[in-house]
Amino acid sequence: MIVNELFTPVTIGELDLSNRLVMAPMTRNRARGGLVGELTAEYYAQRAAAGLIITEGTQPCVIGQGYIDTPGLHTPEQVTAWRLVTDAVHRRGGRIAVQIMHSGRIGHPCLYPGGELPLAPSAICSGERLYTPEGLLDHPTPREMTLADIDQAIEDFATAARLAMEAGFDAVELHGASGYLIHQFLSDNTNRRTDAYGGSVAGRLRFAVEVVQAVTDVIGPGRTGIRISPGISYNGMKEGDTEILYTELARALAPYDLAYVHVSENDTRDVTELIRAEWEGPLVLNPHPWSGEKPANPEDGIEALRSGLADAIAFGRLWLANPDLPARIAAGGPYTEADPSTFYGGDHRGYTDYPVLSASGED
Repeated sequence: MIVNELFTPVTIGELDLSNRLVMAPMTRNRARGGLVGELTAEYYAQRAAAGLIITEGTQPCVIGQGYIDTPGLHTPEQVTAWRLVTDAVHRRGGRIAVQIMHSGRIGHPCLYPGGELPLAPSAICSGERLYTPEGLLDHPTPREMTLADIDQAIEDFATAARLAMEAGFDAVELHGASGYLIHQFLSDNTNRRTDAYGGSVAGRLRFAVEVVQAVTDVIGPGRTGIRISPGISYNGMKEGDTEILYTELARALAPYDLAYVHVSENDTRDVTELIRAEWEGPLVLNPHPWSGEKPANPEDGIEALRSGLADAIAFGRLWLANPDLPARIAAGGPYTEADPSTFYGGDHRGYTDYPVLSASGED
């Protein structure tokens, strides 16, 4: 039954997917100087059996970078580098979207050539730290964005989306989750603005909606998705009106006919249901109806598909450690456990060396 439902083809926007298994975006910190390379191409190509791969978060501009060795999509060199990845995935018959992630206040002057402060809706520090080879560095208090800064950020998202098409991506996912810039505008603990981009729920939604508008104007709604994470506390987030906020966001997104909305849960099934009630388009779900760090599993996904809550299911760690995940699901396992010590940075270890099943069903 799991195979029949997870492996049913589905259309999301302009993309016809061969199955409903989506590879969730996962930062891997292996893009030296902001450029992906042959190792990254191999990593994603190994997982091309996914209905859709969504890449790690990719900065649309220099000031959008939040971590060391994350990829960019704002220079010709980066477009050429990403083409290695998209070509490799397409040769294996896969589909791949790039996640565009402006980190906002989750950044540090050491990441920027001019030593600038990171930008955010309001000058409120995250309280988090940046890992570097020299040790942990406290995030500084960001600079509050001017209206010109906001216009530039919106333009940067749109430009990155255009470059994504040049790089051969099938779609773009806007990162509106996990405490990064779009999410910072949405949440009342990170957005204390008193102008048109803050205050009321409608004001806090404005930046997200204008980014969606700008990107869909460039590449079309059928190749644009957005990821959200209602109620998440990651990166110092603390929403005071989660249910109202995401109900109104779903309503605001409805006219744009996006390829999909991608919901990352964390013991927030009630909010997912509210979003589903307002969002009639395709919904990709990273299912965590319970709290905690336990990875989502195929049974969680099949339940969401059966109930009509979701149209496709995104897994993270399962894809990381099982490049042949569809074959393993079809066989009923076994599943390799991911090694957290190799999640971020490093070489091929914990990246392209996870085993696949042999013909006998063994690793």
